[in-house]
Amino acid sequence: MTEQTSAAPIPAGRAFVDRPTPITAASVRQQPSGMRHGRYLPFGTVDLADRTWPNKVITKAPRWLSTDLRDGNQALIDPMSPARKRKMFDLLVAMGYKEIEVGFPSSGATDHAFVRSLIEEGAIPEDVTISVLTQAREELIEKTVESLVGAPRATVHLYNATAPLFRRVVFRNDMAATKAIATEGTRLVMEYAEKLLGEDTVFGYQYSPEIFVDTELDFALEVCEAVMDVWQPGAGREIILNLPATIERATPNVQADQFEWMSRNLSRREFICLSVHPHNDRGTAVASAELAYMAGADRIEGCLFGQGERTGNVDLVTLGMNLFSQGIDPEIDFSDIDEVRRTAEYCNQMEVHPRHPYAGDLVYTSFSGSHQDAIKKGFDALEADAAAAGVPVGEHTWGVPYLPIDPKDVGRTYEAVIRVNSQSGKGGVAYVLKNDHKLDLPRRMQIEFSRIIQAKTDAEGGEVTPAEIWRVFEDEYLPTTDNPWGRISLSGSRTLTTEDGRDALIAGAVVDGVPVTLTGVGNGPVSAFADALGRIDVDVRVLDYSEHALSEGGDAQAAAYVECAVDGKVLWGVGIDANTVLASLKAMTSAVNRAQRG
Repeated sequence: MTEQTSAAPIPAGRAFVDRPTPITAASVRQQPSGMRHGRYLPFGTVDLADRTWPNKVITKAPRWLSTDLRDGNQALIDPMSPARKRKMFDLLVAMGYKEIEVGFPSSGATDHAFVRSLIEEGAIPEDVTISVLTQAREELIEKTVESLVGAPRATVHLYNATAPLFRRVVFRNDMAATKAIATEGTRLVMEYAEKLLGEDTVFGYQYSPEIFVDTELDFALEVCEAVMDVWQPGAGREIILNLPATIERATPNVQADQFEWMSRNLSRREFICLSVHPHNDRGTAVASAELAYMAGADRIEGCLFGQGERTGNVDLVTLGMNLFSQGIDPEIDFSDIDEVRRTAEYCNQMEVHPRHPYAGDLVYTSFSGSHQDAIKKGFDALEADAAAAGVPVGEHTWGVPYLPIDPKDVGRTYEAVIRVNSQSGKGGVAYVLKNDHKLDLPRRMQIEFSRIIQAKTDAEGGEVTPAEIWRVFEDEYLPTTDNPWGRISLSGSRTLTTEDGRDALIAGAVVDGVPVTLTGVGNGPVSAFADALGRIDVDVRVLDYSEHALSEGGDAQAAAYVECAVDGKVLWGVGIDANTVLASLKAMTSAVNRAQRG
């Protein structure tokens, strides 16, 4: 005899006891890469326990300096010709940059001639300061200062490397010799400026302890203080101290600590413009610039679209547009960002990546169906909110999912906001039709038509353009003169009221190529037309109906959408006509023709 036992009940919360084991953090373990990471030393930190920059908020634009014509140009495979240099300079001026590093005139005849051409041709506005770079050697300093004769406003930018690796390996200098190079170079700049430049030139000075981020902070401070002892900054006599991340090696927070430390410890701080010059070796130059600005920097140096050596300088376009997207005036005009991009591409002979923030071809574009649906709903809500507030859409507070700014604010249209491929859904297709053709499809019709587009993308692959979407839509719902499909077409209609208050419809039509008059009776024109179709053996029942105007004015057309059950098939039809009744009847005809089209 077999002993029988009853199964123990499953405790509360154990309903999934027999399901697969859930994934946990402990069960997902990365494996060693095998790469020789031990050869690299971690970057040090700054002892700054009372740092204040994490609580700072950016509320205004910094001073900007563009170094496209110097740092950007020297990094090009094919450096700019004089014509391309002038094109870049004119662009920077037009955008509103007031400080522009225009070259390295002691490096060769080309840069020297360009600086002279800007001055001699009167190309420099009175409120724009040009800057030129020089190493700390007397013959180079003399040639550099000489290139500025006659300039309305000019700055000489002198640099020397201060980091220990460079002192030991490249220059074999100790700290004292390194500091002496900086101070003697500063003295020579002052000597030649006094000798060569007249009172008509407003003259300034900038010093960079090159590779600042890798330099001991106390030594960087010591060198900068020694340079200031020579220059003697004071009221009306500013000095620019530029602290470059010549090679970006620190995380942005560490660089922010370095800037706050320097800003706190520099004497004569009120007479110093503290400038940050990030490179992008770690891919965090934008963050480094923003945090350094929060930590005490007054000015940011960079290039349009991040041009520059190796991975480039910090991107001035992204920085400026980041401010704009937070409601802060960048004080630089990006309102025609495509023209800015085209000019930069021409001058640099390098393309801007299609995913580049704010300026790339695809940055305001969504292919994903869920993103497209959210964007469409966002635009609809924005229009409604603006109408409720009684202001134009372009003046209402921006808020559209997946779009951090209004593309129109940088000169883009909405044409490329949503593009359709195999990953797209109803929202994207519906957006294209509404934006390009003012057709606001009902939700269930969006689903129906998106499936038609999906079948096309699955079969053919790639992207479906707005023009192709419209051709498919016309072919599916709106017979044209060039494509007159369907067994029924309407030419007109009129209604009468019967003695019992019902509507009698008389419609002119062509059925199977034969002109006929269709008649029917119902509770309204739509019901009467369904009755008329029934008399030619078409079983049609209206399930849903909507309509809207396509435009305003006396000659405005209306679009009607009708969901019908036709001989057991449920599908939508579309009708467009200046007469709203005829538009609805055409929509029913569209559904009937689609059902019988197969």
